[in-house]
Amino acid sequence: MALKPEEVTSIIKKELEKYQARLRVESIGTVIQVGDAIARIYGLDDVMVGEIVQFSEKVMGMVLNLEEDSVGVVIFGTDNPDKDIKEGDIVKRTGKIVQVPVGEALVGRVVNALGRPIDGKGAVKAEKYRPIESRAPNVVERQPVKESLETGIKAIDSMTPIGRGQRELIIGDRQTGKTAIVIDTIINQKNKDVYCIYVAIGQKLSSIVTVSKILEKYGAMDYTTIVSASSRASASLQYLAPYSGCAIAEEVMYSGKDVLIIYDDLTKHAQAYRQLSLLLRRPPGREAYPGDIFYLHSRLLERAAKLNDKLGGGSLTAIPIIETQAGDITSYIPTNVISITDGQIYLENDLFYAGVKPAINVGLSVSRVGGKAQIKAMMQVASKLRLDLAQYRELAVFTQFGTDLDKSTQMQLTRGAIMVEILKQEQYNPLPVSKQVMIIYAGTKGFLDDMPLPAIKKLESEFVKYIDKNYQAIDKEINEKKELSDELTKKMDNAIISFKKEFQGQIKT
Repeated sequence: MALKPEEVTSIIKKELEKYQARLRVESIGTVIQVGDAIARIYGLDDVMVGEIVQFSEKVMGMVLNLEEDSVGVVIFGTDNPDKDIKEGDIVKRTGKIVQVPVGEALVGRVVNALGRPIDGKGAVKAEKYRPIESRAPNVVERQPVKESLETGIKAIDSMTPIGRGQRELIIGDRQTGKTAIVIDTIINQKNKDVYCIYVAIGQKLSSIVTVSKILEKYGAMDYTTIVSASSRASASLQYLAPYSGCAIAEEVMYSGKDVLIIYDDLTKHAQAYRQLSLLLRRPPGREAYPGDIFYLHSRLLERAAKLNDKLGGGSLTAIPIIETQAGDITSYIPTNVISITDGQIYLENDLFYAGVKPAINVGLSVSRVGGKAQIKAMMQVASKLRLDLAQYRELAVFTQFGTDLDKSTQMQLTRGAIMVEILKQEQYNPLPVSKQVMIIYAGTKGFLDDMPLPAIKKLESEFVKYIDKNYQAIDKEINEKKELSDELTKKMDNAIISFKKEFQGQIKT
């Protein structure tokens, strides 16, 4: 059968009409230099700051520098970027800002700075992702801090209280008990509907494993996520870790719940950012830190807030940690973070070595907004405590010279020594606020002035057991009413007197 030309052309026309052109445009660049986990790329003219770019199937990077003729990228996902990436390699845009998985799938997990699990418990099955950088709530979206976040530590809850939505800095030299305070605070949130996130930056891997095991032992991992960027992790992951933790926390806050996030510690975070900035050839400033080092921490910590009721009334409480050198709180990074936060808890070497734990320096520690969230009962018993302790410390130094003392000064020294002993606390033993109120009341009202100092520690533990056994009604009333009436103080007086008689009998026997 002979083919007719007109039939062939009509079939071709029909097929051409059906054809739809699929044009895919990709923005690509070329690696012109690579080294120290930093790559310089030519050709990505329309890339965004913070955008993820793809080197290969496994290797990704984040854009940090936008220059006139090149782009500076920090590399993720490889231990040896100098070997895995070469000059001339093609780099593709993804159009995505760095995101991390968020939601309930992360509860009880240990993840890295990109939200990938490192606890050997399988993949994180998250349904939602959130960008690590986001806008902090504005003034209209916030409400004043009005609810207490109890740490379970007497010295903090009485003198430097923390409110939900506050940013309270913990500052001190290494090995003064900074991490111990935050671990106790996490343990104390059990059954209080506060979700916790612990961000470990630049710490030894063994230390992070220890924290994880302690939290698991006390049942705290049931409401906690650990974001780990250990000292083995690259500077880029140490830089990202607190922002990733904050994104996970914000998801909880915007769902109307309360969340506590701990950054341990921001000194190492600043050092990791300094390393990246110098490798990206940004001009160094004071102590070789880049000019935007203040903005690095302010944009992170400003995301902590107590949201208004229209947005669900959730809160994000931030406890950053700063490590000082030889107690110097006037150096660059400590002063920056002190100016951003709503108060600081200063831990002192001398107190720590003298056996005062937690080693809180009363004179230099302050909470600028937490007092408004403190329950009235605690305010009633601890209002003069800070002043009394500060005066006691001054007197104790003065009396070292062997001066003859009048009776009132001796009384003040005795009371001060007893209050210092009362405020000491063992680790992993947070105390409910009602019990704190009762034991501080007993000390400030002079009920314990005639007790021997070595017996105070035992007295406290026995007192807690005695109240639980015989005076649960007082405990319940403090928790419900949150203030001390005349009638309640009389009941407390009777309880303390009857306990004292019983306890003194135990000491004599």
